[in-house]
Order: sequence, then C-alpha cells, then structure tokens
Amino acid sequence: MKENPIGVFDSGVGGTSIWKEIIHRLPYENTLYLADSKNAPYGNKSKQEIIDICLKNSEILINKGAKIIVVACNTATTNAIDILRKTFDIPFIGIEPAIKPAALATLTKAIGILATKGTLSSDLFHKTTKEFASNILVIEQEGTGLVPLIENNLIDSLEMELLLQKYLKPMIAHHIDYLVLGCSHYPYLIPKIKEIIGDDVTIIDSGFAVAKQTEKILSEQLLLNNNSTPGEHYLMSNSNTNTLHHLVKEVSNITVEQVNF
Repeated sequence: MKENPIGVFDSGVGGTSIWKEIIHRLPYENTLYLADSKNAPYGNKSKQEIIDICLKNSEILINKGAKIIVVACNTATTNAIDILRKTFDIPFIGIEPAIKPAALATLTKAIGILATKGTLSSDLFHKTTKEFASNILVIEQEGTGLVPLIENNLIDSLEMELLLQKYLKPMIAHHIDYLVLGCSHYPYLIPKIKEIIGDDVTIIDSGFAVAKQTEKILSEQLLLNNNSTPGEHYLMSNSNTNTLHHLVKEVSNITVEQVNF
C-alpha cells in the first residue's frame, strides 16, 4: 500500500494548485489526478448532484489503487466529504476556505472571501464563519464565470480582468486586509488579483495546509512511501487536456491523458 498513489480530484484543472503543493512536499509519492472538467464548475449544482459526482470520482481513484484521496475542491468538500468518509475505507482529506487564519490575523476587521456559490451556501462555510468571524466584516463574493475561463486557459483575457475588477473593487472599498480564495482554481489568478488589490492585502489559499495534512495522515496511517526515487504522476481528464498540459508543464515524471468517465 505504501507505494500506491495519492488520489486527487477536482471539478477540472484547478485542483492541480493543491496537487502541486502535495508533490512538492512529498516528492517520492506517486499520484493520480482526476480532472472532472466535464462537470465543472460544481458550485452551481445541487448538493445531491455534487455528492453523486464525488462518489463516482472516488470510486475511479480507488479502483486505480489510491491509498488516500484529497478532495481538492472546496464545493465538493463542504457538500460531500462526510458521505465519502462514511462510504469508503481509505482516508479522505478535504479543503475549505481559510476563514479562521484570516479572521484571527485581520487588523482592519474586514476580510474578503472569493468562492463559488456551492461553497458560500454550504453549512460548513456558515458554521466556520460564525465560529471565527462573527465580530468582523466578511465580504462574500461568488466568483461566477472565473472557473470556465481558467478551464479554457483564458486567465489573461480581458473578460477575466473585468470580472476580477468587478469582484474585488468592493472589497478594497471596505478596506479588507486579507483575501481568502475559496476555490482551488483561484490560486492561478493570484498574479492578476495582486495587480488589482496591491501588496497591502494578504491572499490566503489552502494548498500548503492541505499538503501538510496529507503528510500527517499518511504518516499516522503508516502509508508514507519509503522509496527514494521521485514519484510518478498520472493525470486524467474527461475533457480537452490542453489547459491541463499547460498548467503542469514544469512537472517531471508525468503522464496526461484524456479518458472517458
């Protein structure tokens, strides 16, 4: 089992931002990445649709030997992680918006959260916000349209620029000093976001924390790969792989394929 791969899935290519943090922290681990671009984004689907999709994705990764699964999607985590843990016998790592560190660190008492509708409307998001951010201003903004543009490799498009301006300018007007990225696609927008919000706003995403938690769980379960050779990585997508190839082009020992699932 130790040499079996770490499984990762997301509603498309965005979860590769999480996957990169994992392979950077655990360079000797083999990985499987499932890009469910055909169903992206999950954020506008019903809770039951999201659960059904996540069950299917998990089955695919488990059938390919995954020893642990990282749900590299905020919407999938907040809506389906409990069901996945009850259904399957392997460990699951989820991600959720980093509201807690932003709420504890803010000096202006105002933070922004850019996320999908599915994440912002979830019970877990509301519970976390109520617990840690009840005494500060939290500006919630649905990132409608951002995921499709990223999926189609249009990060540098005028349409992306206009959407980010629209979503971020109101946050700046309320003097936020922390911006939480509540979608695994959004770290790929950080350079564009920084051009708009400047250097006085700290951007927080979940990649580092998820990689650290993955290492912790693998260690506790005695599942860490003891090999000293670099891991091999297989990435599959149920849609065109051009954007996926573009986003992971700097990674070695990698195979990217379009498959039907």
